[in-house]
Amino acid sequence: MIYIALLRGINVGGKNIIKMAELKKVFEDMGFQSVQSYIQSGNVLFISDKEEQQLRMEIETIIENTFGFPVAVILRTLSELETIVAGCPFTREEIAGAMNVSEGEVLYVSMFVRDPSSKDIERLAKYNTLQDKYKIAGRNIYFLFYNSIRNSKLAGSLQKTDVPSTSRNFKTISKLAELGKAMQ
Repeated sequence: MIYIALLRGINVGGKNIIKMAELKKVFEDMGFQSVQSYIQSGNVLFISDKEEQQLRMEIETIIENTFGFPVAVILRTLSELETIVAGCPFTREEIAGAMNVSEGEVLYVSMFVRDPSSKDIERLAKYNTLQDKYKIAGRNIYFLFYNSIRNSKLAGSLQKTDVPSTSRNFKTISKLAELGKAMQ
């Protein structure tokens, strides 16, 4: 099965630095096939027959033992990533509207280890405004930012959830799906 590992919080602001060549080698040393990394934010595509929960725990343990700090790892299969890309709940008009007033990327997806709890959903609800919108789809949350992710209270509130997650812009998610498809 083709998996995409998305590491949370590496190579951001000079902290938790992991070189992609070293990360790729870790995955290869774990016995995964067709390992490739994509950009410096910690995205690794690979093939494994193992089940997600077991894989996630093994990868997190090896990364901590190898690099000396804990890193949350979110896994998605290629099929799940393709569903994320195909299932964008925002219209072209909404996305274009956000792009007209924002600097940088406007469309993001946060991927959680499991479905966000009702408590987490309540925390996010107060930030669903005209400037920041979100829509939940299982264990993924789509975000549309009209004033940059950096200026978003909604984006900041993700750190307060009880479920490990990581966010990527939609271009990165789409590229990962494309790379995964090429591995088939």
